[in-house]
Amino acid sequence: MSAEVEEMLKRFMGLKNIVGVIVVDYDGIPIKTTLENQQSVHYAAHMQTLTEKARQVILDLDATNEFVAMRMRTTYFEIMLMPHENFFIVVIQNACD
Repeated sequence: MSAEVEEMLKRFMGLKNIVGVIVVDYDGIPIKTTLENQQSVHYAAHMQTLTEKARQVILDLDATNEFVAMRMRTTYFEIMLMPHENFFIVVIQNACD
């Protein structure tokens, strides 16, 4: 997993407007990050809760479906959330008009 994660971080950080990438385990602990520690912990905690809720909503709506990705847009940022088997990825980028 480590080489795969490192390659993914490099790929994302090479893209335009990317502010940061965080790889988080399902306990809400950042494993790898390109942001400062305090920011990473803050995002990881909130995204871990959101991941659990999104998964539960999808299962409640259709038990044969699964949570694959979520994209949210705020005034300043766009946040992508992508769950994997043992971790999930949070990508934060500047919102483009």
